[in-house]
Amino acid sequence: MSMMLIGLTGSIGMGKSTVGEMFRRLGVPVYDADAEVYKVYAKGGAAVEPIRAAFPEAVVDDQVDRARLSKLVVGKEAEMKKLESITHPLLGAGRAAFFEEAEKTGQKMVVLDIPLLFETGGENRVHKIVVVSAPAEVQRERVLARDDMTEEKFEAILARQVPDAEKRERADYVINTNCPKEATFEQVKALVEDLKHA
Repeated sequence: MSMMLIGLTGSIGMGKSTVGEMFRRLGVPVYDADAEVYKVYAKGGAAVEPIRAAFPEAVVDDQVDRARLSKLVVGKEAEMKKLESITHPLLGAGRAAFFEEAEKTGQKMVVLDIPLLFETGGENRVHKIVVVSAPAEVQRERVLARDDMTEEKFEAILARQVPDAEKRERADYVINTNCPKEATFEQVKALVEDLKHA
């Protein structure tokens, strides 16, 4: 049986990173798409020069300033596409290396933490989908507590994401994070056990 690919997704503020960390604690390798983006945006990262060419004001001190970049692309379809055409190929290489390592070490399953799984058609590339979810008011409270977040930015991000209710409907598993962390961890543990026997 080849390795099982588990797509982990959830709207902003739902606790996806926390759940990803829990999979790691249980020994399941996690490919974190966002962390890979940070790598290519950092000083010396592969995306810095191509982004400087396309969006000069988004590069500060030889690294991509995510806040500036998001102001230039969020809510602008053509600009977003231009950015994706730069970052997607670069991220593909990191993903390939992750798979290679997991196969070499004989992993039975890996988790792909992909924030925009449904939005980018990624659901067709994984075997199971896990959606991390919490009630809308909990989500709003968590997101607006972030330093660089405004109501307007939150709404713009939500507008680009498939609604939570639809994500839950399309998921194989839903992890509820509106509970103490230990309770969330128990859900993840049960899910990993379940998948071992799938």
